[in-house]
Amino acid sequence: MSLILHLGFGESGGGGGGGGGGGGGGVTLAIAGGSLMTAVSSAIQLADIALVWSGDGDADLALIDDDIASDRGLVTAVLLSLFTDRRAETDDAPPSGDARDRRGWWADQFVSVEGDGIGSRLWLLDRSKRTNETALRAREYVLEALAWMIEDRVTSGIDVEVELTTSALLIAVGLQHPGRDPVAFRFAHTWDHLQEDA
Repeated sequence: MSLILHLGFGESGGGGGGGGGGGGGGVTLAIAGGSLMTAVSSAIQLADIALVWSGDGDADLALIDDDIASDRGLVTAVLLSLFTDRRAETDDAPPSGDARDRRGWWADQFVSVEGDGIGSRLWLLDRSKRTNETALRAREYVLEALAWMIEDRVTSGIDVEVELTTSALLIAVGLQHPGRDPVAFRFAHTWDHLQEDA
């Protein structure tokens, strides 16, 4: 599975998307696909550790001034929510065909809210056919993965659009904030085994 990442930010100030201002020590990091992400040294302020995508689709950490780069916005939160593997439900059929292949994060068993889990079930669509049903399931999985942002009041609303092309699943996510411009993300999610329509 490979990932091509395109990010766009439409915010006017503090809070979303990692594109806001805030003090010196910032650096703009290029992301695969030609888009940009602003990260700052974690010594300047507390934030998430920033994920930076390499040319081959893997996430890695970056250093700024001999410190781990951080993300003050929602970039890292969205990436972890969408592109880490959430544990499969009991009625899900893993694409590997192995019923024991449930994936998920080991610490999900200790969550305080029943059914609360990290990541998305997008991995279940590997080897899926390019059909409207696949696109609808992908949208459902994206909304499920990001639902915590509404529950925890990180955002007031989430808009998701999904489109299947001949080689990729295109995902557009818009996060709404009262009194602020929305933060927009666009992803092209590709699988090695995406099947032709039946």
